Amino acid sequence: GWCPLSPTGAQTTQLLVEPPWRPAVLWDRVTLTCQGSGTTGATTWYKDRQSWWQEIQEHFTVTESGTYTCDRPGSGLSLPMTVSNARLVLQAPAQELLEGDTVTLRCRR
Repeated sequence: GWCPLSPTGAQTTQLLVEPPWRPAVLWDRVTLTCQGSGTTGATTWYKDRQSWWQEIQEHFTVTESGTYTCDRPGSGLSLPMTVSNARLVLQAPAQELLEGDTVTLRCRR
């Protein structure tokens, strides 16, 4: 399922990642979704801090490694999400983790 990359309520606009693991890797066919409580309209996407494109659709499949953020009208900018092209990665679930939680990590290559 989809998992937010920031705690609920911490940010009005959230960047959701599928599959729900982080760090995200390009070879996983990562889909990002911009979700916010503001008015509907074009979502502005940023890649590596540069305005990248505007789209009515709020989600897309990543084809390039980089750091992505999104901006929704009326709800602001999301926290950044990095998608890497690493060949070996240690991943954790993309959810809020608290001290004492049991976490399943996975090493992938």
